[in-house]
Amino acid sequence: MLSRHFAAVMLIAYFWTGAASAENTTAAYHVGQVWRVFHPSVVRNWRGARTEGLRTTIWYPVDPDILESANDIGDPGDPIFRGHPVINKAPVSNRRAKYPLLLLSHGTGGSANDLDWLGAALAANGYVVAGLNHPGNNALEPLTPDGFLLWWERATDASEVLDGILADPMLGPRIDPDRVGAVGFSLGGYTVLELAGARTNLRGFEDFCSSPAADAICRPPEMDRLKGGALKTSEVSPEMKASMARAGVSYRDKRVKAVFAIAPALGEAFDSTSFADVDIPVFLTAGTNDVTAPVGTNIHRIAGFMSNAKVVMVPGAAHYTFLDVCLPAAAERLANICVDPPGVDRDKVHAETVERAVDFFMGTLPVGAM
Repeated sequence: MLSRHFAAVMLIAYFWTGAASAENTTAAYHVGQVWRVFHPSVVRNWRGARTEGLRTTIWYPVDPDILESANDIGDPGDPIFRGHPVINKAPVSNRRAKYPLLLLSHGTGGSANDLDWLGAALAANGYVVAGLNHPGNNALEPLTPDGFLLWWERATDASEVLDGILADPMLGPRIDPDRVGAVGFSLGGYTVLELAGARTNLRGFEDFCSSPAADAICRPPEMDRLKGGALKTSEVSPEMKASMARAGVSYRDKRVKAVFAIAPALGEAFDSTSFADVDIPVFLTAGTNDVTAPVGTNIHRIAGFMSNAKVVMVPGAAHYTFLDVCLPAAAERLANICVDPPGVDRDKVHAETVERAVDFFMGTLPVGAM
């Protein structure tokens, strides 16, 4: 049974995350940026991760008279994405005493910086945004089987980053703990649904991926990026077995009051009972041309279980339309993630998505009066 289980679970889709830098010209703030590494009591080295702490990029509101600087994303001298301008380590704006906080979750193999377009734009509209890198499952280190496979553990990462932010001497006093939300893309979309109270049906996903109905979400070529290659049953650690035994429990963080999921993945890991405990506002959006997280088995399946969720489909957009806008040199060598379907303007899609996210969070976690 364990062998069958791993054969199916190893068919999890790989999801780069990120998106373009779409500036909101009506934004009230400039954008500050700082970094933190949080070390919760439960370390992440059991996942085989190179970085055991929770590395977190934080975007936040800064007074608009402080000048921003260019901030392209990627290796120095060879950036991939066009980032939003930021001010590093600037003081948080004093225009308000406290601000709402949004946790941000990337997808498999990505990083918080891949979602710079979204995190920075939300900060420009008055939100503190904390984007964490999930250990063993990010672009800055080799993927590990534990980090790649144990999706539900990502919710614990987010909750512990929330603990760290609220305790942070600089940021904690500026956060309203009653106005906390979460936003994620792809596998990060699954993560924020878990924070909202969704429960995973691992056997259901396993059965789907073993059936003739299995689709792209079950056959990721990126399995080749796994550190050490495919996992053998004999290599399953006691910690991994223990995690799998708790896959279906609730990872609801009651401090999280609203979630926004972009191209949410792993829809087949949910069933008609998975969302029984979700009682907070949920917004779902994806592109109609998404073949990486096919819409029928992902966003539409999830939406079918959540009658109260707001759902917006973006005409023509693909999965990778929600990545950052690629710089010209990168676009030439990374056409699979940088080039959109004909007629799709990535900047426009990002700007519209930012507008929807801001409207959603202003209605659920308002920034408040000056």
